[in-house]
Amino acid sequence: MLTTTGEINLTFTALNRPMLTLCLDMKRQDAISAKQGFDEVIAKGKALSVEIKPYRARRSLDANSYCWVLCQKIAEVISNTKEEVYRKVIRDVGQFDILPIKTEAVDTFINRWSGGGIGWFTEVEGDSKIEGYTKVFAYYGSSVYDTKEMSILINELVEQAQELGIETRPADEINSLLEAWDVPKTKETP
Repeated sequence: MLTTTGEINLTFTALNRPMLTLCLDMKRQDAISAKQGFDEVIAKGKALSVEIKPYRARRSLDANSYCWVLCQKIAEVISNTKEEVYRKVIRDVGQFDILPIKTEAVDTFINRWSGGGIGWFTEVEGDSKIEGYTKVFAYYGSSVYDTKEMSILINELVEQAQELGIETRPADEINSLLEAWDVPKTKETP
């Protein structure tokens, strides 16, 4: 079950064990069904895993679509592929980590990392300060970007397009795309 909450209460049992109560942003029947599924797991003697973390809005499909439209238009002007334009903008302004990888595991890491998608690629920088390790830049595809990160990516593509004389959407329309996140629409009604 994946949902959001804006209200958490903490109480303690008679044995002084902490108990969290969450007000969930979901329909009543969905919550009842989820609870029944949880009860079935517990009845089989299994434990449930629970993770609570700050909510991060995901980018909308419209923002993603516009990203690819811009990549395609730029690619046509510069005689390249939309995938290469996308990788270049990820490299220029995207998110990455610098990782020390055991030298003998670098090829395996690169193959597995790149399985994440077009924007998931690596660059081998050279020897790490740690003996027997290689420094690798691991770039993240935009599928995991938050609002700010996606805004930076699209703004860079818009800038490149405008420099090439490519018509782009008006700024207010682009901002609307970036603000249209996949936020749950259902709220519990009494």
